[in-house]
Amino acid sequence: MRYPWLRLLLFCSVASVPCYWLYLAATAALGPDPGKVLVDNLGQGALVLLLASLAMTPLRTLIGWSGWIAFRRQIGLWAFGYAALHLAAYLYFLLGLEFSEFAAELVERPYIALGAIALVGLLTLAMTSTRWSMRKLGKRWKKLHRIVYPTLLVVLLHMLWVVRSDAGQWSLYATVAAVLLAARVPSVEKRLVRTSAVWRGEPAANKRQNKG
Repeated sequence: MRYPWLRLLLFCSVASVPCYWLYLAATAALGPDPGKVLVDNLGQGALVLLLASLAMTPLRTLIGWSGWIAFRRQIGLWAFGYAALHLAAYLYFLLGLEFSEFAAELVERPYIALGAIALVGLLTLAMTSTRWSMRKLGKRWKKLHRIVYPTLLVVLLHMLWVVRSDAGQWSLYATVAAVLLAARVPSVEKRLVRTSAVWRGEPAANKRQNKG
């Protein structure tokens, strides 16, 4: 395993955040409705981690350090973990574990259905993130993992529907997402490769394109 200490540091850092939020909720430090704040924080945390996982490839292209890719899968798995905790907190704090109500919510509130679709997409990515899945699926693995892009768009739409009138923070996330998606357009990617070559003092022709 490459960079074991950095991986451990990343694991401890990301794992500690939900524990800290749960502690704040238990001590009423999240305001009059701590359950809802916890649900919102976990949802936004999942989105931030999803964006971070998508940022690894452009960072590798620009900076030239292959280590970015070593953390992509770990961050992506944590994005699913936060999304699962987001759902669990929603079921516990907002629905009181009334699972029958959840079925009704899926029908009555379209943004809940969008969240469920996004969670299925993240679950699919998480379940097929192993080396065994990569070997088993072969060339189909990359095609399958491109569902991360529509999943990201569904997550953003889900969040927009939730925040509605207060879309300032959502606009920031949407802008970052647009930049990361644009970085995967072939013409933009080539420009990133050339820019990286200039920064590192290497001939652009010798730079290898990195896709993912």
